[in-house]
Amino acid sequence: MKTNHFLRGAALALLCCVGVAASAAELNPKAVKIDLPKDIKWVANPSGSETAILVGDPAKPGLYVVLTKWHPHKNSRPHSHPNDRYITVLSGTWWISTGSDYNPDLLKPAPAGSFVTHYANEVHYDGAKDEEVILQIVGIGPATSTSAEKK
Repeated sequence: MKTNHFLRGAALALLCCVGVAASAAELNPKAVKIDLPKDIKWVANPSGSETAILVGDPAKPGLYVVLTKWHPHKNSRPHSHPNDRYITVLSGTWWISTGSDYNPDLLKPAPAGSFVTHYANEVHYDGAKDEEVILQIVGIGPATSTSAEKK
């Protein structure tokens, strides 16, 4: 009986060691790529945001995935894009409005976890109020922006 108890304990310890060794193994780079936050390159934009390209090239035809970081108290002006864009709010609260008359009092909140669609050629403006906001944007390029503000 003592031997069975000892063998069960030894087998359990061996399984734990195998599990730890397997989790410490290197990933196959042909199967998975991980970009850690410290390795993501952010580029400042004139609008007061920063962008990090994760997949594709938004300036060229094809699928792209970017992160956009809005700094507090920074907003875009009314504009549109030629293709639909699919946005997930990863952190903070993103503020959005529509129309060519820029009025920050009309911005509506989209808190973290929200999913927003910008429809092609429809005018909108957006940004951050009191906190940093990080978005993941997925679309088909080229991701140009056309000003639509009434002056």
